Amino acid sequence: MSATKLFLGHRLRRLRRDQLLSQTDMAATLGISPSYLNHLERNQRPVTAALLLKLTEIYEIDVRSFASGGGVRTGPDELAEIFSDTLLSDLGVPRYELADLAHNAPAVADSIARLYAALQEAVRNPSLSDGGDARGLVTPENWVRDYIQQHRNHYPELEACAETLGGALSDPLSMAEPMRRRLKDAWRIDARVVPQSELGNLSQQYDSDRRLFLMSSQLRAENRTFALAYQLALTEFASVLERMVAEAAPPDEGIAQLLHMSLANYAAGAIMMPYGRFLKSCEEMQYSIDRLCGEFGANVEQVAHRFTTLSRPGARGVPFFMLRVDPAGNISKRYAGDQFPFSRFGGTCPRWNLHAAFQAAGQVVTQLIETPDGQRYFTVARTIERPIKTDLSGGLLAIGLGCDVRHAHKLSCAEGYDLANAKVTPVGPACAICPRLDCGYRANAPAGRMLAVDRMQKTISPYPFVAA
Repeated sequence: MSATKLFLGHRLRRLRRDQLLSQTDMAATLGISPSYLNHLERNQRPVTAALLLKLTEIYEIDVRSFASGGGVRTGPDELAEIFSDTLLSDLGVPRYELADLAHNAPAVADSIARLYAALQEAVRNPSLSDGGDARGLVTPENWVRDYIQQHRNHYPELEACAETLGGALSDPLSMAEPMRRRLKDAWRIDARVVPQSELGNLSQQYDSDRRLFLMSSQLRAENRTFALAYQLALTEFASVLERMVAEAAPPDEGIAQLLHMSLANYAAGAIMMPYGRFLKSCEEMQYSIDRLCGEFGANVEQVAHRFTTLSRPGARGVPFFMLRVDPAGNISKRYAGDQFPFSRFGGTCPRWNLHAAFQAAGQVVTQLIETPDGQRYFTVARTIERPIKTDLSGGLLAIGLGCDVRHAHKLSCAEGYDLANAKVTPVGPACAICPRLDCGYRANAPAGRMLAVDRMQKTISPYPFVAA
């Protein structure tokens, strides 16, 4: 920490405002002058290690989260991707200005990202903009995804509630039966498995009039357990979930319902895999997904998703990022316990072997990747089955997990992997902003760069360009 200058102005300013303090009041508490605090907030002075520790002690913040970004959604890379669009690329906005914007005016950066996402949606679906209400261009999945990532996919209040309940219901055979009894005895809700024909296109349904919770017979066993946990979360944590949704202030009812469902899904995973016991098992089993599936009666996707939520201050797990994709490349899940090295608005780099999992169904595909800034990540990809077995449910999906290479020694799937000498695959965030020169996978020219095409010769890359 002492070797790196930490300019944390906007985080310090946000903390002060969250505490409803003036600069004079906070300065007095920290034992510094108001003018020095003003310099810190304007990034004219770095935050020292001693001051960071004092902030941690007084305001009970998590030092790692505060020093590394603590919930800022739109960083310099995301802004660079936006400003590489042909609509804006001719402005030639330098990266240092984008970094200043992301660090010093994060709410403005978030607003630009939302406007850009709305513009993309308007291009894809022009009919949405006919009514003149721009809010219709904010897609529910993007709004909820951004909200979740703002909180780094970790909700302490839900974790505390779920850990208490999940611990009480823990059963070495299966949690499904204790959860079914809990619904019956405490809430007079009868849970039943019924033929798919009775549910039509639904996989589960709660009938409040008859107090019946119905699950499709075609749901896989782990997904039935998750369905019970989901209904239990909706019932047990109703007031907590409703308050969290209200505080998030979604722009419309559809987004509110999707957020409510997402938070209930989070709580369901936390009930099945209570934080303390799950983290302990992760460390003992070296994050072996298959062993953890057996330990907690969960499936691969549920465990992988749970990995990304282990951000409790003082009891953190390995900070994973996770993607779920279909064979066509559509991303349906994108979570990160820490930073996410790929494009926010586009897909993944084609050099990351996530899609290779479809050619090796059921196998674990590992890869060591390096982003343009020199950060290395150990990644794992594997296929998963969809939660329900019907003719309309489609084929396999693939999930990709990754973490900073410095954590790889904690993973069972990295055993025997010579991290120091292993082949490293250079990847990029998105072709439009990737600075790599000699890449045969490049799909389009990098924005704001002069092409170096020579008709008398051809290069490995279809769009050679002049290095900055």
